[in-house]
Amino acid sequence: MTLNNLQPAKGSVKTQGKRVGRGEGSGKGGTATRGHKGAKSRSGYSRKVGFEGGQMPLQRRVPKFGFKNINRKEYVGVNLHKLQELVDNNKITDTVTVDTLVENGLARKSDLIKILGNGELKAKLNITVHKFTATAKAAIESVGGTAETL
Repeated sequence: MTLNNLQPAKGSVKTQGKRVGRGEGSGKGGTATRGHKGAKSRSGYSRKVGFEGGQMPLQRRVPKFGFKNINRKEYVGVNLHKLQELVDNNKITDTVTVDTLVENGLARKSDLIKILGNGELKAKLNITVHKFTATAKAAIESVGGTAETL
């Protein structure tokens, strides 16, 4: 190695590329590679999301549709087989309330709860929640339990 073939270690020097906008003599002066006029040539330009060059954007061409009911009530469904599972695991014995279901992680404190009729219930339970399906209510009462709405 001599002075005429010295070079930095590989990967230690990052080339920044040609500096633009530093005079005509540099070869990249004048418009600084941005072309002539137009929004893209200006400083501070950033393309807006959905901008299509002045054409009416897709999200404005497509018609609005649908309806959101602001008074809609969302219920958390709890199936009968889940209640039977809790009975089998000795988590509940005879009464089921909203608090019991919250403790066992089937709903949150602020949720409205609806008992659904999927599965089989063998245990006699007294259930007090916000709503029942007709099949769930029939299944609970056929075993000898009670279904009370809040």
